[in-house]
Amino acid sequence: MITVRKAQERGTTRVDWLDSRHTFSFADYYDPAFESFGALRVINEDWIKGGAGFPPHPHRDMEIVTYILDGALQHKDSSGGGGVIRPGEIQRMSAGSGVVHAEFNANRDRDCHLLQIWIMPSRKGIAPSYEQKAIDIKAVTNKFARIAGPDPQPNEVRLVQDAEIWAAQLDADVEAIHPLAPGRRAWIQVAKGEITVGDETLRAGDAAAVTDLDQVAVRSRVASEVLLFDLA
Repeated sequence: MITVRKAQERGTTRVDWLDSRHTFSFADYYDPAFESFGALRVINEDWIKGGAGFPPHPHRDMEIVTYILDGALQHKDSSGGGGVIRPGEIQRMSAGSGVVHAEFNANRDRDCHLLQIWIMPSRKGIAPSYEQKAIDIKAVTNKFARIAGPDPQPNEVRLVQDAEIWAAQLDADVEAIHPLAPGRRAWIQVAKGEITVGDETLRAGDAAAVTDLDQVAVRSRVASEVLLFDLA
């Protein structure tokens, strides 16, 4: 079964420095049909104006993943984590028992466009931690490759949850197939471009929940970038 979540149906937060679209209920936006998908709790697509960003604020008991689509984001947190993340990298912060962090557009003259992802951890109260890895671009070219999971390999970040994030950067008219083990489900998020999943056409910002299937077959109609969440 494939259930589509169209980009224009997402929640919205707009202030002078931020344009944010919420796939799932977040802050003042509430949709009982889209509170979470398994352990996947938040996918926010953010556009942050140059030089602006989120001032220091607390989190706890959440795996927070940042995936940059354009520009650069400066991160600093109370666990000692920090750095600038750019396209081609993935960042993970485990908020655990409690952490304070700030994120700012690292450029003053261009927007930063990103996906921020929250995954509920399987254990509460863990020690906060941070990591940032370069994605193996060859591995994700025209096929899915894992970039995050509970038992990370090189070029992957750790998730304290039975969840995996896979990425694909597809040329036009390429099919990428991701097998799903029995009992698993997937969430497809289109970061860029246009794809088909089954009989459904998805464009940038669109998403689809995939359940009760043994694989996910994605075909790009134009050059596209896709994230796939493989979930229990």
